[in-house]
Amino acid sequence: MEQSKVPQHNISTYANNKKAIYATNEKGEYSIVASSGWKVEEEVTKQALNELERLADQAYDLVVAGKFSPLYFHMFNQRMDLQILAQATGIFRWRIKRHLKPRIFARLSRGMLERYADALGVKAEDLGSLPQRGEPGG
Repeated sequence: MEQSKVPQHNISTYANNKKAIYATNEKGEYSIVASSGWKVEEEVTKQALNELERLADQAYDLVVAGKFSPLYFHMFNQRMDLQILAQATGIFRWRIKRHLKPRIFARLSRGMLERYADALGVKAEDLGSLPQRGEPGG
């Protein structure tokens, strides 16, 4: 893309920030140009965020129904999936899948809860429960 064609649509998902884009100058050399975004990018980002919120809501309901441990909700609420949580914690996916079972989760050690809490950005004490609907994160 040429420098003069780098989108500057001031999209809301950038929150008045800019993003570095590589573009070619008049000599055909690559340089970094600040972009305030592109309307198409904004629409796709909003769709992705809506999907993540839907998944967190669905996870909340499944935890309330007793099908999964609260860890399941917290994972989706922090915009993670099994693979990302495994990478963030250093815990194998198969172990996390086990910890998503309420019976197994209830027996986790304080140290294991701390690992999850650190990766999810929540307090270890809060991992065992769900926020009330309408509260931040609920």
